[in-house]
Amino acid sequence: MSSPEGTRAEPAPGAQVPPQETAGTPTRRLLGVPRQRSGDMPDEGKARRAARKQGTLAFVESPVQLLNVLEWAHTAQAAELTVVVLSPHDPMTRGQLRRMAELARDEGHTVRWEEARGGPTAPVRTIGGLTPLLRRAHRVVIGDPFSRYVQLLLTLTRARDLVVVDDGTATMEFISQLARGERLVRWHRHGSGLGPRDLVFAPFSATARRRLTPAPEGGRRTVGLFSSMPVDTPPGVQVTTNEFAWTRERFGPPRLTRAADIVGTSLVETGVVDEDRYLEAVRALARTHSATRYFAHRRESTDKLRRLTQETGLEVVRPDLPLELIARRGPIGRLIVSFPSTVVHTLPLALLGTEVKVAVCDIDPSWLTTHASPRAQGFLDGVTGTARDVQRLQFGQQMAAG
Repeated sequence: MSSPEGTRAEPAPGAQVPPQETAGTPTRRLLGVPRQRSGDMPDEGKARRAARKQGTLAFVESPVQLLNVLEWAHTAQAAELTVVVLSPHDPMTRGQLRRMAELARDEGHTVRWEEARGGPTAPVRTIGGLTPLLRRAHRVVIGDPFSRYVQLLLTLTRARDLVVVDDGTATMEFISQLARGERLVRWHRHGSGLGPRDLVFAPFSATARRRLTPAPEGGRRTVGLFSSMPVDTPPGVQVTTNEFAWTRERFGPPRLTRAADIVGTSLVETGVVDEDRYLEAVRALARTHSATRYFAHRRESTDKLRRLTQETGLEVVRPDLPLELIARRGPIGRLIVSFPSTVVHTLPLALLGTEVKVAVCDIDPSWLTTHASPRAQGFLDGVTGTARDVQRLQFGQQMAAG
């Protein structure tokens, strides 16, 4: 397996500056993406001054969310905003978030890095430090309405303008639940009962859901959605289409290779798909389409990727930026093969005007684990069936060919 890209040393708990790169770590640089410089990170005073000036706060917890915040800012012509990164534990996610933070600063935005999960006192410290900004903000942009952290922060804001940007295909489930008036639950969670933590957090979740529900006609609160997903929005939600215009302007066009590339998924890690069946499907896809590289999802386990390399011969690539940016810059295969995931909706937009084709392979119901949510198959079929400008591959044909 190839060395993970973007590996860095981790900061001390509570540090405001993203961790610096480890000397000698191999990493593939992207054109126009500078290295993190010491002392580069705006301090808290700068973040607060930016919030007072612009009145817009954005909360992100993943690289894709931050990418879509930048796309929204480009479309909305929001020249300055304060992006608050609620940093997770996962090293790959942190590495990609750090590189996205560099791009955000290049665009003139302020980035405030919060070690929101850096120990038992971190949530109290983080929320306490963000409360003054939330009170002053006129507009709040969020990337994950299912996040308990974000739901709690929404109960503290007085902002009358809320914007939800894509957090991948989860946006489709969020809009469906919002339209039906249901509590916000991630699609891959098994069962419908409330656990002890759900019961404790239920009042905050209910308040956040009300904040995300459009006010009656003539009301003073607005809810917007910035999305590239095919969604049927409830009345009152203001929809703006994410066409990945910023990505296309900033990167590319890509250099194309002759071989195909496969895009990985974390469906095994979330307990939806059986690992053996998944690896069997990847092996069949690689043989059928002469693929040579496997772009790993940031949440895929090291053990699974090691096994994948041994059984398929594919080169595993761990990108240090979201795949939309990696593909746009290149080199990238003329054919990109994916399982049902966000990229089957976003890559055709990011690669518009190039010769790259995107194909999606269905998930066979027999691949699902006994722990998979009853909603899993229907949700995955919906992700595939609503994708535009992609070739649909039937799993039976791929397995037979393999």
